[in-house]
Amino acid sequence: MGKIFKFDSDVDTDQIIASQYLLYPTIEEMAPHTFESLSDSFASSVKPGDFVVAHENFGCGSSREQAPSVLKALGVKAVLANSFARIFYRNAINIGLPVIVCKGLHDVVNTGDDLELMLSEGIARVNGLELPCTKLPENLQAILDQGGLIASLDKED
Repeated sequence: MGKIFKFDSDVDTDQIIASQYLLYPTIEEMAPHTFESLSDSFASSVKPGDFVVAHENFGCGSSREQAPSVLKALGVKAVLANSFARIFYRNAINIGLPVIVCKGLHDVVNTGDDLELMLSEGIARVNGLELPCTKLPENLQAILDQGGLIASLDKED
């Protein structure tokens, strides 16, 4: 169970982590600036196990890998949206951040609502509702369980 932080459509990677912070040497130094242009309190309010919920086309814009990385560094358990930009989706899986398509969720939640996500069943519970979400295939779930594609490949050596 975690709190929801709700965003609208077309949240781009520059809104997730602005380009001037890419000069910082580590993800941990970048993370306090996550969503700074959209919410000055996000990075200080989000707790491990919380969720980002968005509408359409989350993570559009550039291919910067730091966008999903700062979310993971802050402890975001998963990002749920109606749709994702393809490169953001791939980058998130690569670093082990679950990105889940859950159509209609954005319409029935607000920031601060409690969400329970059952990844293996493909169900999100919120506000007395159960919404179907993407049920991840076993191989993709295994990659996420190992911390992402990179970590998964490292373990094969």
